[in-house]
Amino acid sequence: MKVVVDYDLCEANARCMQACPEIFYVDDDDNLQVKQETFDEALLSKVQEAVRLCPRQALAIGDD
Repeated sequence: MKVVVDYDLCEANARCMQACPEIFYVDDDDNLQVKQETFDEALLSKVQEAVRLCPRQALAIGDD
């Protein structure tokens, strides 16, 4: 599985970072960064929560 970010929609609200800091972080310039694009089953629930919490619906889960 992998994280898909639509950077045209993303406002770097950091809600995803709060839900899943293993994958997401907002840098000093207020840009969303993805630490690792692919992830395994152990992080699935946290990534799903990050997708759910995104106020701009800029996140999705894709296939590898």
